[in-house]
Amino acid sequence: MLLSLAWLREFTPYDGAPQTLADRLTMLGLEVEDIHNPFAGLSGVVTGKVLTRAPHPDADKLSLCSVDVGGPEALSIVCGAPNVAAGQCVPVATVGAVLPNGMEIKKSKIRGQASHGMICSESELGLSEESSGIMVLSGDPAPGTPLAEALGLDTCVLDVSITPNRADCLSVLGLARETAMAFGLPLTLPAVAFTETAPTAEDAAREVRIEIADPALCPVYRGKRIKNLNVGKSPDWLRYRLLAVGQRPISNVVDVTNYVLFELGQPMHAFDRDILAGNVVRVAPAADGMTFTTLDGQKRTLSCRDLLIWDAEKPVGLAGVMGGENSEMTAKSTEVFLECAVFNPATIRKTARRLSIPSEASYRFERGVDQVGSAYALDRAVSLIQQTAGGQVLTGTALAEPRPFAAPRLTFRKARTEKLLGVPLTDAFCRDTLAALGCVLGAESGEGLSVLPPSHRLDLEREVDLIEEVGRVYGMDRIEPVLPAIARSLDTATAAESTHSFWNRVRAWGVGAGLNEAVNYSFVGHADLDQLCLDTACRVSVANPLSEDQNVMRPELAPGLLQSVRVNISRGNADLRLFEVAKVFHASAASETGCIEYGRLGLALHGSRHPEGWPFPAETSGYEDIKGLVENLLAAFQLPGADYALAAGESPWLSPRVELTLAGRDFGYIGRVTPEVADAFHARRELWLAEVSLDLLAELSATTRIAFRPLPVYPPVRRDITVIAPAELSVRAVLEAIAAKKTPLLRDVFLADLFVPEGGAERNLTFRLTYRHDERTLKDKDVDKEREALTRHLASVLPVRFS
Repeated sequence: MLLSLAWLREFTPYDGAPQTLADRLTMLGLEVEDIHNPFAGLSGVVTGKVLTRAPHPDADKLSLCSVDVGGPEALSIVCGAPNVAAGQCVPVATVGAVLPNGMEIKKSKIRGQASHGMICSESELGLSEESSGIMVLSGDPAPGTPLAEALGLDTCVLDVSITPNRADCLSVLGLARETAMAFGLPLTLPAVAFTETAPTAEDAAREVRIEIADPALCPVYRGKRIKNLNVGKSPDWLRYRLLAVGQRPISNVVDVTNYVLFELGQPMHAFDRDILAGNVVRVAPAADGMTFTTLDGQKRTLSCRDLLIWDAEKPVGLAGVMGGENSEMTAKSTEVFLECAVFNPATIRKTARRLSIPSEASYRFERGVDQVGSAYALDRAVSLIQQTAGGQVLTGTALAEPRPFAAPRLTFRKARTEKLLGVPLTDAFCRDTLAALGCVLGAESGEGLSVLPPSHRLDLEREVDLIEEVGRVYGMDRIEPVLPAIARSLDTATAAESTHSFWNRVRAWGVGAGLNEAVNYSFVGHADLDQLCLDTACRVSVANPLSEDQNVMRPELAPGLLQSVRVNISRGNADLRLFEVAKVFHASAASETGCIEYGRLGLALHGSRHPEGWPFPAETSGYEDIKGLVENLLAAFQLPGADYALAAGESPWLSPRVELTLAGRDFGYIGRVTPEVADAFHARRELWLAEVSLDLLAELSATTRIAFRPLPVYPPVRRDITVIAPAELSVRAVLEAIAAKKTPLLRDVFLADLFVPEGGAERNLTFRLTYRHDERTLKDKDVDKEREALTRHLASVLPVRFS
């Protein structure tokens, strides 16, 4: 939002420095990104008085002018404009000036005559798109006066970044409200004055009636008629002000609607009344597949989700986005029907995005406009049109308001505010702040203070919104940072962990495990999912995608991780250890939103296990590495190991695919991407992926209590046991059999070695057993006895023998 400081001062008497205002607005949550002079290109242009004009001796169409620019001597300037004359006050670009069009003014000779500057036209100064001659200034400014000062141009403009919830600040009025509140200044609205004329019988026969098909799409529609007006060029003050905020002047009537849009935040549209068929203006949806030509000459194909403005026969405007080519105002128009309405934000946003028609009007409608303030905005526009284009304003307003604005009644509690903000506040400060925001304060009861937000603050919907406003005005920079309270016990510290906090713990684990985090968009393309042959039934398609490769919500993390792998490999980084913590989305008819969100952790390994070079061998990451990461994750969250089983049937993109279960529930999968799919992502070595459920991990972790015990006093005793087992017998089956023996002295067991003899029918599994007693040192005979009992147990429950 571009804010002219001079325009702001018409609403509130702020006389401080621009930077001071910028700093205060930024601390109020309205970040000022830049302060600039929109007419900086006129810095070398001053006013001059043409003292004499004589024909050029060697060129019929050139003139020799002597121009006073306030210096010790008049300047000799060669001018080619036919309308230059002695006695005129004109803009002069002095030597060294660089005009907005990039032209640099230098001393030169034109047909043998010296020229020490240039008398400029409006187009050369960037004040008009075209001009037939030099610009002749009105009044009698002193020669040498900077042109921007002589014309009263707005030379200080603030570029304010407005967050989506603050639609009320997308106007000079909105930012003036903030400025007045911040500095304790009065706020004054521009005067509205116009003369109404009683309609004649002919006028009454052309009276417009408003019809609204769906109040949810258009809660209010107002319109006024102005006849016998003269459409033409806007006065200088209006054109210059629009130029200051980056708008191109068009004509007085259209310029007024743009002026009011920036001044009050209310978009409007002017229809040529003589082109509107019949006496009805109707707001209703389009039909699927119908076409409509907008003001820019583009033929648009519409859907039933788009909202149109209709006359008695045809559509004449794309509601809230752009008018129709068939009803635009022209220089021949003499009567205008001025529209001032409020449309459903979601409808306008979807239409503008789908048709790629961004506009200042749709930008404001998408965020919400002041329904109550629309009446004042219409009167303001009518006043300015009569002032700039003349005409007769017909008495009466065409109005349909099927859904009047009703502000939510909120309760404000000071105690709750102090608890959330962490600072003591007085009753007077809270009341004054809410009143300064435009809220209507009611009676205070035992529950709190009754508050009605103003109609322009559509973001104030709950008590916490009011608390945020009080904190914003108090100053977030004044709130002292305080460390969070430390829980008295580990049980209370982990009792109510949020999803955000849990995910951050998972991220911390990933970083600690030597992985790099990948952050991908939640959107992928149907083509990406088709490449992996992922189920179409679970896909959640996007109605208005940004592009074809982002037209569906991701049902798995794999597509994004594979793209991360591809990008890294293409940039020369082939040794990858990636993780991603994010949500996936599955379509569900049972859900109110049409989809269900799940938290997932994705892992991807490609390339060397360790950085290549001494002392590490060049080994490629494999199944053991990614399985080890899953085991490490479960151990980090104090959970038992998962069960691993080869998936039944073939996976079209993973071979092998190992299904994971945890506590008897589906937990995720591990798999190697098939060479065909891996090659599409530039992977030349084995590419392993894993994806596990963070929801299940969090659920089981929440019920796990961490137990501490003192460090052991007595030394451990270690023994190795080599099991000769069939090749198909898993290591996990042996470990589970060892655990089932429930040997009290056995504290730890892990696979120390694996050897597959020739033939491969059997393999040797060497496990390292650690024994320890809490109250005494173990003797060899105690350990040998336990080991022998364990071997007998294994031989009885498994098809194994021992070496």
